[in-house]
Amino acid sequence: MGVNLSGLTEFKTIELSDLCGKTVAIDAYNTIYQFLSIIRQPDGNPLNDKNGRITSHLSGILYRTSNLIAQGIEPSFVFDGKPNVLKKATLDKRKDIRDKATIEWETAKEEGDIKKAFSKAQQTSRMTPEIRTSAKELIDYLGLPIIDAPSDGEAQAAYMCKKGDVYASASQDFDSILFGAPTLVRNLTITGRRKIPGKEQYRDVKTELINSQEFFDSLDITREQLVDVCILMGTDFNPGINGIGPKKGLKLIKENGDLEHALHTIGEEIPEYQDIRDIFLNSTYSDDYDLKPKNIDRDAVIEMMKGYDFSQDRIENTLNKIEDSRKANIAKKKQRSLDSWF
Repeated sequence: MGVNLSGLTEFKTIELSDLCGKTVAIDAYNTIYQFLSIIRQPDGNPLNDKNGRITSHLSGILYRTSNLIAQGIEPSFVFDGKPNVLKKATLDKRKDIRDKATIEWETAKEEGDIKKAFSKAQQTSRMTPEIRTSAKELIDYLGLPIIDAPSDGEAQAAYMCKKGDVYASASQDFDSILFGAPTLVRNLTITGRRKIPGKEQYRDVKTELINSQEFFDSLDITREQLVDVCILMGTDFNPGINGIGPKKGLKLIKENGDLEHALHTIGEEIPEYQDIRDIFLNSTYSDDYDLKPKNIDRDAVIEMMKGYDFSQDRIENTLNKIEDSRKANIAKKKQRSLDSWF
């Protein structure tokens, strides 16, 4: 999902503790898809309760969010609104990939190829109305802010970051940079040793912090020019020009100045390029949000999660962890305020 700019520069690796005292706007759909993809049984089946309802996303939201708060990070969750019509082709393609992977997953399970089954299963994650509703319900019970974006959640998160209401936009995708986020955090909720999809190899996943202006400076281009590079490559809103990747796209824009001149040079057309530019540079945003965390509704969390067959002891221990961490974080802030007087 989104554009891949990882080959253009090196990004700063950080520890979660480096974000202590910071607020982050999490791209909710992006993060939930990560939970649905990663939190699975060995044969690829997601976690389920006794009624067959998927619970992988709930496990991720509860336990991994508690880890963030324990590090002094306050998350808010931004949910996508209605997708732009130009995203339809991408959404249709993703559906085709999921449908094909579902068939291959079932075949691998029948053949007893557990490794292949898990790999294919990771490509089948779907955001159903039930998953979206239960995710928002749990987040609300945890007292964490929920923001409903007019359209793309990353655009809304970037807007909040640009306003200074949050420290960073948190997403796996680089689109947050195109949408104007001054700071992007990647791998916020999925650090650790992860299998490389389709390969029998593993890599250590570290949290990365990207300062957008430093990124632009390292490439010697503007944000607007980076948007043009990505339109050449292809985005969620257009297929791009065949054969053009990040490095070739960057070279074309730097040599020609902008997309119009680059397209003229290579003799290609992207009919709706201005509409795509406007999606990234002039999106619609909402100011209807409150980022102040509320108290946890312990009884509601326990009742809900028990209803999905989670252990009450583990739920209560996690809620205690969140509440104890918040108290400790508040005490640290007060101490820093007192220290500043001396």
